[in-house]
Amino acid sequence: MRIMIVDDEVIIRTGLCTVIDWKELGLDLLPAAASAEEVLERIPSEKPHIVLTDIRMPGMDGIALAQEIKKLLPDTEIVILTGYDDFAYAQQALRGGVTDYLLKTSGPEEIIKAAMKAKHNIMSKWEMMKRETEQSAALRSRLLEQLLTGQLDQKTSIDPLLDWLAKRNVFHYETSKIQNMQSVLLSATGWGSGSPATLLLGATENMLIELLPCVTLMKKDRIMLVTRVPDSLYTFDELLCAVRRVEDTLKCHIFATRGCIVQLCDELARSYQEAEEVFAYRGLLGGVGVHEYSMIKNRSGGRTVCSEKEENELAAILMGNNATRLRLWVNGLVNDMLLDQNVTLTTLQAFMQSLVIAGHRWLERAKGGHSMEITLAPTYVYDANDQLEEEVFKLLASIMSAFHESIADHRYSYIHLATAYIRNNLDQNVTLQQVARHVHINPNHLSEVFKKETGQSYIEFVTQERMKLAAEILRTSQVKISEVAGKVGYEDIKYFGQQFKKYMGQTPSEFRQSGST
Repeated sequence: MRIMIVDDEVIIRTGLCTVIDWKELGLDLLPAAASAEEVLERIPSEKPHIVLTDIRMPGMDGIALAQEIKKLLPDTEIVILTGYDDFAYAQQALRGGVTDYLLKTSGPEEIIKAAMKAKHNIMSKWEMMKRETEQSAALRSRLLEQLLTGQLDQKTSIDPLLDWLAKRNVFHYETSKIQNMQSVLLSATGWGSGSPATLLLGATENMLIELLPCVTLMKKDRIMLVTRVPDSLYTFDELLCAVRRVEDTLKCHIFATRGCIVQLCDELARSYQEAEEVFAYRGLLGGVGVHEYSMIKNRSGGRTVCSEKEENELAAILMGNNATRLRLWVNGLVNDMLLDQNVTLTTLQAFMQSLVIAGHRWLERAKGGHSMEITLAPTYVYDANDQLEEEVFKLLASIMSAFHESIADHRYSYIHLATAYIRNNLDQNVTLQQVARHVHINPNHLSEVFKKETGQSYIEFVTQERMKLAAEILRTSQVKISEVAGKVGYEDIKYFGQQFKKYMGQTPSEFRQSGST
């Protein structure tokens, strides 16, 4: 805070400058002035917050100076010092907006007290202005958010918002003039996990305010923005240029979506709705660039269920407990989905969920009848902030880890692996030797321990599991009997029928017709 001393007497000027330690009081002492005319010349550039001035000076006196200062700098605090104990002068000075009136005979303590009173008045004004500014900004931001999200009460005045838009050259009050405006959503990435996300977003917002005629509102992971669209939209895209400038300067990546161009403030909600709908596709659109509603509106939808081949591949990976292979497999599937220009959020959600459900189906098969303490929710929920492949990988990896950890403490954990392997390959001619190789155990030893742990020979167990799977397929589908036989590893349909009746007491057709459970 700056203070200036004014007196035509050099001794008084020097004394007031040196006797009191102004810096200790939190005041920066400007060079003293010898006349009112000198003060008025210097005020535009030096802008003192407090002026300590004599009344009687050659030329313009202190009271007239106070009046002129108030015209130029209304918030400046003025303290009058005079050698004349004249009450009329004091009254006149106070009526002119002077903060205090002191005699030159006043001691340093009284002068300091008056200066501190002036400083307190200024700080109180600043605090009040700060609160008013914050309140006004909060009101404008609230009105902007309500307007864009369609939650604005019809009775609410939006004049503060219109004034803000006009001040930022986004909107003009002239009703005869076409006003092209657009709602935009932006996110920024690229500074790594070491920096708070709000830091990059705040820097982006500051640059956009400098580069565009716009108003902005920062919300969590995005910036809500309303900008004016220039008439030369198709020859010079201000938004695209601004985004590139921000990326180059801040060394980051910007993802922006914009809604339709509108002419009225009441239509901005429609524009925002489009921008928000496109923003939800951030993961599918690569997370960078400027995108419009036209890029997604004609999407018809992609795959919603993983294929039998993919489910079998997943089962083999989960059984092998290979996290690296699982990650590569998931990445490949997700990349294929991203390349499909017809994928919608609904079909993406469904397909990713089908992968997770396939993982849980494998887990149930692998567990068999064993009571393992494994509780996992088979749910995938799409979030535009997530990396698709990472989230799906985590869910499937948790299923894989849960199973393998649950059997790790068993003395014969390889028996659990063997039975799980068998259940996932019932459509194949799975031999004891194959299973033994898979679990890295000698076939003879596996056969001996297998019967001890399961109560069945290897062949008995395989046949039983095939019949259980065949019964499940017959119960839940209308697949032909010959196809059911193939799905459980039998090429000879007649032999399959004989084995099924032996275990279930009915032929496959009778079983299906009876609706057995």
